[in-house]
Amino acid sequence: MDISSINSSWSSSTANAPAASSSSSLIKARYPPSTSRPRPKNQRTMGPDGTKNDAMGRPTMGLRLAVLSRGPRLYSTRRIVEEAKKRNLDVEVCDPMKFSLVVNQGSVDVLHKGRPFAKDAVIPRIGHSITQHGVAVLRHIEQLGIWTANTGQGILQSRDKLNASQILARNRIPVPKTVYVRDILDVEQAIETVGGLPVVVKVTQGTQGDGVFLRHTAFEVRNLVQGLLMTGKSVLVQEYIAESHGKDIRALVVGDKVVACMRRRARGREFRSNFHLNGTVESVELPEGYAEAACRAARVLGLNIAGVDLLEGNNGPLVLEVNSSPGLEGIEKASGVNVAGAIIDYVTEDTAFSEVDISQLLRTVPGSGVLSLQLRNHPKMVGKRLSDVFASVPVFALSRGDRLVWNPDEEIQLRYDDVLVCYGELTELRTSLRQAMLGVPREALMFDDTENPSEQTEG
Repeated sequence: MDISSINSSWSSSTANAPAASSSSSLIKARYPPSTSRPRPKNQRTMGPDGTKNDAMGRPTMGLRLAVLSRGPRLYSTRRIVEEAKKRNLDVEVCDPMKFSLVVNQGSVDVLHKGRPFAKDAVIPRIGHSITQHGVAVLRHIEQLGIWTANTGQGILQSRDKLNASQILARNRIPVPKTVYVRDILDVEQAIETVGGLPVVVKVTQGTQGDGVFLRHTAFEVRNLVQGLLMTGKSVLVQEYIAESHGKDIRALVVGDKVVACMRRRARGREFRSNFHLNGTVESVELPEGYAEAACRAARVLGLNIAGVDLLEGNNGPLVLEVNSSPGLEGIEKASGVNVAGAIIDYVTEDTAFSEVDISQLLRTVPGSGVLSLQLRNHPKMVGKRLSDVFASVPVFALSRGDRLVWNPDEEIQLRYDDVLVCYGELTELRTSLRQAMLGVPREALMFDDTENPSEQTEG
C-alpha cells in the first residue's frame, strides 16, 4: 500500500477533529475524517418517477432502516419511525433481545427472530438496563458492514461516567472536577479536591438522574459513599456548580451540529433537572461556545447522535453528561424543532459514507503498521521543527490538543503535548524512530530492540 495515496485523500490543513479518546483509537477516524470531508447538505433531488433521492442521488425508497428498541410505543421510537415513513424509508423496530449472533470460521451472521438481518442502516435506542447485550448485538451488526448511527464503543464510553469524564478531560473539554472513590477513607480528600462542600455524589452507571445525590456535610457524604460501595457500586464525588443549581441545558447533536436545545429546570427542592423527574423544559438560545462544546463532546466519545447536558458555569459551559439515546419528547416540545426528522435526514445522507478503521486498513500490508510517539516523553524534541527531528520518518498525522493535523507540514514546531502518528514497515519504522529519539547513527540501532515506541493495535 502506498501511504501517499492515502494521504492525498486527506486535507493537509489542520482538521478541527479532536485528539483521540485513547491511544488505541488515535488513528480511528471516518475516511476521510468526518470534520474535513465535504458533506452534502440539503441536496435531495427527485427521481424521474417522483421518488425522493438522498444527497448522493440514491432513491430513499427501499433504504432499509432498523431502530433497535425494546419500546416501539415510546415517544422517541414512534417519532423516528413516523419521520422515516414520511421519507419513504422501509423502517422496522427491532427488539435487541430478539437477536441471535452467529460466529463461524471467517464470518459472522446476525439473525433477528430467526431470520437473516438484512438492513442498510441502524439507529440504536438501547435501554440502559440491556447495555451489554445491546452493544454486543450492535458490534455484530457493525461487523457486517451495516451503517450505524452510533457505534457500540461510543455507547459504552458515554454510559460509563468515569470513562466519559476521562475522555472529555483529555480532549480539553470543560467538565466539573471529579474524583473516583474506592475507599471510605478517601472521602475527605475527595471533598477537598473538588472544592469543598456541598458535593454531588453519583454512581458511574446510571441514567435519567438515577444514582445522583447532593450532600451538604462530610458525614452525609461518608454515609452515602459507604452504602454505595457496600452494594458494589463505583462512586464519583463531583464538584457542585452552585450557579447552575436545579438547571442545565440539553443540546441535541446530530452529525456535526446542534439541531435543537432546551433549558431544563428542577421542581421544588429537587436539584436534578431531568425531564423524566418531572422537571420543566423551555426553549433557550445557546450562549456562545455551548454548541461547540456539545459537538466536541459527542465527537470525542464517538457519537453521531447525542444529547449533551451542559451546566452553565461562571466561566462558560461544563459538560455534565452525554446521552447516546436521548429522549425526544421534551426537546421537541420545548424547541419546536422536528428532531426526529433531522435524525432521519442525517441517516439518509450519511449512509453514503462508511466508517473505516484506518489502523486496520494500514496493517493489511504484511509487516507494516502504525506507531505513535508522545513527545512529552522526549522533551529534547520540543520546540524543534518536524523536519529537524523526523526527516526520515513517515509521519502522517499529528494530534495536538483538540485538533488532528493530517500530513503535518515539515516546518511545524513540535510541542510538549503533541503525539506523532507514523506508518511504515514496522522494523524499519522503529529503527528510524529510535534514531530520531536518541540522535545516533542508524547503524548503531539496527539490532537494538530497546525503548520501542508504542504500537497501536486497535482492539
